[in-house]
Parts: sequence; structure tokens; C-alpha cells
Amino acid sequence: MGYLGEAGHRTVTEAVATAEMQTAGEIVTVIADRSDGYSDIALAWAALASFASITLLALFPDQALAAYDRLSGGWGTSITPAAHFAIAAGVGITVFLLAWAIQLPDAVRFALVPGRVKTERALDRSIDLFKTAAERRTHGRTGILIYLSMQEHRAEIVADEAITSKVAPEVWGEAMAAMLAELKAGRIAEGMVAAVEHVGAVLAEHFPREEDDQNELPDRLIEL
Repeated sequence: MGYLGEAGHRTVTEAVATAEMQTAGEIVTVIADRSDGYSDIALAWAALASFASITLLALFPDQALAAYDRLSGGWGTSITPAAHFAIAAGVGITVFLLAWAIQLPDAVRFALVPGRVKTERALDRSIDLFKTAAERRTHGRTGILIYLSMQEHRAEIVADEAITSKVAPEVWGEAMAAMLAELKAGRIAEGMVAAVEHVGAVLAEHFPREEDDQNELPDRLIEL
């Protein structure tokens, strides 16, 4: 299910069209549910839990064997070396599967992903989308992508070569701040519009619209 309804899509699309009336730049807007599935992070947590459980068995063997004895009936059955390894393997595998299953819900999995990893994955995804949707697709290399990843709570602005040669990355800070202020209030469409307006103003300053300018990229919001 998308984050914006028809009205929200129309609001963002109209904001892009209005901004581009003043500039030769081409603005692409994308809202994604997530930037990655983070299965590798879930796998790492499950493996760590598994190794930790086996390590605890090695550190506290008497307690572990006493617990096994109680579970097996409490008759003090002698445990062979092979059985020791089997117990360790069984515990490790069981803990691994439980840790993996616990992370199946999105809320849990995303909560366990380090913030730095979320930021890196969101940036990587925004660059991939920029290469697909905007890079080198405009005559003057003036495409720019505004990307919002909802599950990670991350936003990125990626610009084409002509823009980066004139506009420093930190200039987009105001656009990001304006967007995040709206997002924190739960106004997603308004957040995208705020970013579009700030980006449009910067582009208009450095890349004013020419009389023969043509719209080279779709104005519509892309929701993934």
C-alpha cells in the first residue's frame, strides 16, 4: 500500500511542475517503502546469538550439563564426547533459528539495524535510482533526485554533474530540514513539496529556464 493517495501524488507533481517553470533543472521525486531488506544484518544477528549461546555452554559446562540431565529425566546419564558436540550444535542451531524468526517482523528487523547502515543503504539506493531515472537523461546534465525512504526514516538529494559543479552538497541542507520538519508532523506530501520548492529555488538561481526549455523528465512522483 502506498504512503500517498491520489491527492498527495497530485500535490507533489504540481509542485515539481511549478518549480521547473523557473529553471532548466529537472526534479525527480521518489518515495520508497525501504531501501533494503537487511537480510544480511538479520543473518549476522542470528549468527551472533548462536555463537554466544555456544560460548556460554563452553564457559558454564556444569550448569549446561545439569540442565540437560534434568531435561533427560534426572538419572545422571553419562554423556559421551559425541553427545557434548551434539548438544552444542543443537543449542546453536535452535538459537540461530529463533533469532532469525524474531527478526521476521519489519518493526523488529529495522529496529536492530544500526543507524549508520540505514544511512549507507539509503544513500546507495538513492544513487541507484538516480542513475536509472535522472543521470545523463537531460540535455544539460541538470537532473536532480529527491529521495525519501520511509522505513529507514532517511532522505537524500542526488544531483547530476552540471549541478554538483556549481552547487555544494551542503546547500541542500535547507531543503532537507524543511522536508524533515513536515515529515516529523506526519505530512509526507507537504514534506516533499517543501524540498521541491527549496531545490527549485536553488536551481532557478544557477540554471534559469530558457525560452526553448523542454520538460525532459516526468514531473510525477514515483512511489516504490
